[in-house]
Amino acid sequence: MAIEYAVILLIALLLTILIELGVLLLMGERQRRILWLSVVVNVLTNVPLNLSLFYLEADDMTVIVGELVVVVVEALWYYAALRKWKKAMVYSVLCNAISFLSGLLLLLLLLTFLHSY
Repeated sequence: MAIEYAVILLIALLLTILIELGVLLLMGERQRRILWLSVVVNVLTNVPLNLSLFYLEADDMTVIVGELVVVVVEALWYYAALRKWKKAMVYSVLCNAISFLSGLLLLLLLLTFLHSY
């Protein structure tokens, strides 16, 4: 089970990074240091969040609180790099909302697919 979960964590991380980089690019961000910051911050927040949710056998409220903590942490990192609080918040909220909703959609599609077999 450990190897399977590690693979799932890696896939979730890679998808999150790709989605959030895509969101930043669509919002017009072209600074490499901000794009790299997104990758690093996602490694620092996504893995601990997903591990915590798994080991805590999280309910919906725990997921929401965890995601809100990630939004705040990532916003602080973006602010440290950009020195623009509003832009940092927009980046963090939009990136995390879109990646979270994309993950939910992917999970629903996967469960629907698996249920049909």
